[in-house]
Amino acid sequence: MADPKGFLKNGREGATRRPVDERIGDWNEVYPDSIGKALLPIINVQASRCMDCGIPFCHQGCPLGNIIPEWNDLTWRNDWDGAIERLHATNNFPEFTGRLCPAPCETACVLGINQDPVTIKNIEVSIIDRAWDDRNVKPQPPEWLSGKTVAVIGSGPAGLAAAQQLTRAGHTVAVYERADKIGGLLRYGIPEFKMEKKHVDRRLEQMRREGTVFRAGVDVGTAITGQELRERYDAVVLAVGSTIPRDLPVPGRELNGIHQAMEFLPQANRQALGETVEGQIRADGKHVVIIGGGDTGADCLGTSIRHGATSITQLEIMPRPEESNGRADARPNGQPWPTYPMIFRVSSAHEEGGDRVYGVSTKEFLGDENGNVRALKIVDVVFEGGKLTEVEGTEREILADLVLFAMGFTGPEQNGVVEQLGVELDARGNIARGAAFQTSVEGVYVAGDAGRGQSLIVWAIAEGRSAAAAVDAYLTGSTTLPSPIKPTDRPLMV
Repeated sequence: MADPKGFLKNGREGATRRPVDERIGDWNEVYPDSIGKALLPIINVQASRCMDCGIPFCHQGCPLGNIIPEWNDLTWRNDWDGAIERLHATNNFPEFTGRLCPAPCETACVLGINQDPVTIKNIEVSIIDRAWDDRNVKPQPPEWLSGKTVAVIGSGPAGLAAAQQLTRAGHTVAVYERADKIGGLLRYGIPEFKMEKKHVDRRLEQMRREGTVFRAGVDVGTAITGQELRERYDAVVLAVGSTIPRDLPVPGRELNGIHQAMEFLPQANRQALGETVEGQIRADGKHVVIIGGGDTGADCLGTSIRHGATSITQLEIMPRPEESNGRADARPNGQPWPTYPMIFRVSSAHEEGGDRVYGVSTKEFLGDENGNVRALKIVDVVFEGGKLTEVEGTEREILADLVLFAMGFTGPEQNGVVEQLGVELDARGNIARGAAFQTSVEGVYVAGDAGRGQSLIVWAIAEGRSAAAAVDAYLTGSTTLPSPIKPTDRPLMV
């Protein structure tokens, strides 16, 4: 293990973010240089806090089954080559999870029962950033080709993980993406200030060198049909994500200036990357209201701040969570260790500005004489008897020139390739799958949010790896690829 007394001698310490006044003036990551480099001076000490528990519950918290105590120990010993080998053994893209995952491994950390948990996520991203700097991330092309072909539809984390695993197993893999560049939401849904796209690009280059073929700008279902996919490829993996946004059908919804977050964020990302966006939705000088209190809402908040919004208000229908550091002795009732607790969290975007209003429901959008939204009528609500109840006398208006919906997604698009392939759907509208990620159509598999429902990036990568193992077994009769999860698994999150 790492230092046997490390958790007694050292407290938790993370990377210092750039000053707010500096970072809101650009689109770069909020950490100096990058979070991995910012952490290097302290990361050995932080790794020494790992207790190498007899039963490491951090494994339970991580869908990928990351071997966390081992790479903590190797990091503490400055064995960076060994650390990246152990990290890559279970995670194809630790530079993505180390920046974007909410770290359920940390809330499952045994040290977190009565102290601040180990900075597992920070150690992870430091290992991979150091590996890239040391040129220790190399292509791993297969030794021989199987002669089998696989089409992966969608280039988000699930699709990329499945593609990399299948390519390394010797299959010829083509990844289809309807956007003009590969990456899915990693490229156009995640703002630059959370993850610069250079991290995506260099991983894609590694995959190209391994033999994966990328076909961007191809709308599968139109440019190529489901039937044509079945004729050209021996297997198909659907990793199309959960892309139907949840709407809010209240009076005034038809007014101008009301948009889904995934209309707003991709345009902002393109602009931040130097592209010209015609008719871009912008927040400059506007009163912005964001409906939804999750990560997507925070992304809209940070983006609106960088646009120069006059005011930003983020609304959440549920009550304000309790403040806690994630320790088991400071959790809400009913959310015991090692589950992922619903607590009050402050992202980098929340540090930068805006107001957060909890326990409110939107009753109506109010417009001006030109058909543009000018305000929202909201009311306080309380959760009683299993339902939300309005609080009498709390109706009020708040100014809004731009309204952004960040309320999540309800499932994959069912027309196009999903319909053409004839795969069955489950009761929630997701693509139904069996115990080995296969759909109702032979040779067609599903991974990520398209089958699971909206979830975390770490679950997407885990499902991509598991689906790849199932496809490899289908094509060759057996597999040596790891399968970290089964589709029936669910995260221990409330």
